[in-house]
Amino acid sequence: MFYTLRMIAKKSQKIIRTDQWSLKPSAPQQLMFAETISIYQRACKFLTSILFTHWDTIGSLDTKEAVTAVERLMHQTKKNPNPKYKIFNRVFYKLPSYYRRAAIAFSLGQVSSFVTRYRDWQCGQSRKRRDAKPPLLTMVANCYPALYQGQCYRLDSLEEIQIKVLNGKNWVWTTVGIVSTRNRHTIPANKQLSPSLIQRNGKAWLSVPFHCKPDHKKEVNRVVGVDLGINKTAVISVVESDGTVIYREFIHPGRDIDRRDKKLKSVSRKASKTMGKGGRLHKGFCRNTYRKCRHINRQIAQIVSKGIVEISIEYNVSVIAFEYLKNWKPKGGKKKSNLKQRFHGWLKSIIRELTEMKWIESGGKIHDVVARGTSSNAYDGSGTVWRDRKNYALARFSNGKRYNADLSASYNIAARAIQELTRRNDSENRSSKSSTRLPRSRAVLCDLWVTSNDSIGHPHLKQS
Repeated sequence: MFYTLRMIAKKSQKIIRTDQWSLKPSAPQQLMFAETISIYQRACKFLTSILFTHWDTIGSLDTKEAVTAVERLMHQTKKNPNPKYKIFNRVFYKLPSYYRRAAIAFSLGQVSSFVTRYRDWQCGQSRKRRDAKPPLLTMVANCYPALYQGQCYRLDSLEEIQIKVLNGKNWVWTTVGIVSTRNRHTIPANKQLSPSLIQRNGKAWLSVPFHCKPDHKKEVNRVVGVDLGINKTAVISVVESDGTVIYREFIHPGRDIDRRDKKLKSVSRKASKTMGKGGRLHKGFCRNTYRKCRHINRQIAQIVSKGIVEISIEYNVSVIAFEYLKNWKPKGGKKKSNLKQRFHGWLKSIIRELTEMKWIESGGKIHDVVARGTSSNAYDGSGTVWRDRKNYALARFSNGKRYNADLSASYNIAARAIQELTRRNDSENRSSKSSTRLPRSRAVLCDLWVTSNDSIGHPHLKQS
């Protein structure tokens, strides 16, 4: 007997994702990019002061009306010969109109955000302490110019792009090569928005946002259960609604984990040499080492989340199930022990976050299940498991079977998600073989076995 997951229809949310297109500018082009970004940031700073001064009249307008009102205050034309701030045209000579309007839109957001935060502070809504200081209006705008198609940039192919930049005196068009792109522009449903020109640390690239409109996954009878642990970074199982496990995989980037742990181990050695006996570490001690470890953790999370999504796409899955581990804190491990350090490096939150970002863009859904009992209960319904003292990843079931504890947990996670999504009325009062817990919140894999031939020790496991 098969059951199909009932997907709840929700209003499609707006998904914006950004690609980085690397550029290869020459030395003169690097200087022109720097001059263009500098003049744009100065214009934003100038416009922020104008907007804040006249916010009483401009704040109630929508974006289009506000841009027109600000241009009347500072841009001199035949129809507006005497603007209040004539100095703007003299300081920012021949600033293209689309750069000017992009700067106005950015400054609108800056001032609007400050006014809202200041009102919240006045009302006491954002004060964590009675002596909390008020927010400040940030005049230094570390922003980058937005490029409008046809006016600020021309893109005829993906090999080169023409950008309007400042060469010191005049605004000219320059052609720069595109080194690399990603693949979001190849999806017909994605709508490309205005990119931004960014230059930092001697490198230049385009930050290209896309409005993604994914096709939502159709109803299928499969769920991917993911168990995030410290023995193995992620254990993945693809489970059908009848309890058949059709695929299993362990994802554990051991090389990156060893590299991170080796760097963290060097911190303790440096600390002992620096402090001596009873000394103290200065602020920012081993800052670069910790920064590199954060980047390694980010890379590990990217590898794991990419693997989860690729498996889900390959097996035509609509739902990825995780344990609900928000605000969970480990109780095991003594202070300064290796187990405590392993728990500290557990990437449960960032892996789930990155997986959700990638999977929603593909049209899928993320589902969280109750974490209690997923690892401590056997998937075959035989009851509580015992962990091996030497190898904690190995579990012994009540019926004597030995099995990987994380793999069993991934089965149970997928089973609970299937129970909650299908909402089967015929199993409301049904309990599993291990206890009398509620099937939806405490289900194990055996609760999905509905044929008469299912028994303990004979799970539905296909060879993967």
